[in-house]
Amino acid sequence: MSPAETPAAGRAAGPPVGIDALLERVREGYERIEAAEAYAAFRAGDALLVDIRYAALRDRDGLIPGALVIERNELEWRLDPHGSHRAPEATSHDLRVVVICNEGYASTLAAASLHQLGLHRATDLVGGFQAWNTAGLPVTA
Repeated sequence: MSPAETPAAGRAAGPPVGIDALLERVREGYERIEAAEAYAAFRAGDALLVDIRYAALRDRDGLIPGALVIERNELEWRLDPHGSHRAPEATSHDLRVVVICNEGYASTLAAASLHQLGLHRATDLVGGFQAWNTAGLPVTA
């Protein structure tokens, strides 16, 4: 294969895929979690809720009490249990992480990235923060 035919580093060979197809493909690789189940797992101490929404959305809509706020661009560095910039909560690759974005799209790609780091129990919240809020689960201003 000539250099011109070699896929770019980190890019899969094959035809381009749209974002909807990519989300569907990624979501087949793990089980997503609904708001009530995420809340129960968090309250039982079996899940770390990680809010990746950007500051303007957190300011507008509020916060989930007890959720770790890590903006998306820092997520992998903060949750890698062996990373030099890890959050204290990032204790193990067995950690059950529930990634929460605003509506449940960016969190899918974030959870997939965490899987690549070996966080095999990472998942994301179906419907994101908006589903959490609609379910009447705790939110602080």
